[in-house]
Amino acid sequence: MKESFVPIDVYNFAQLSGGNVYRSVIITAMRANQLTTDTKEELMRRLSEFAPSYDNLEEVSENKEQVEISKHYERKPKSTQVALEEFIGQKVYWRDPHDGK
Repeated sequence: MKESFVPIDVYNFAQLSGGNVYRSVIITAMRANQLTTDTKEELMRRLSEFAPSYDNLEEVSENKEQVEISKHYERKPKSTQVALEEFIGQKVYWRDPHDGK
């Protein structure tokens, strides 16, 4: 896993979106939201296998496999970090809807 905080050259960060820091931040944030949504859906799909068929909250049991799945997702890098690395690595496709192209 990479370091938690890595300094970023704001000038180069802005140049990736045509010289606009705000646009770069928005693109990165939108990608982070996509990653978060995908991860959340994947986690819910995996945990749904363990959903009890009854509705009694008093009979909750802990499943070791379920706990391991949850821990796996907790150890994954944060979506903002992944999105930032993807954007800086120019692995994110984006377009400006106001550009007319």
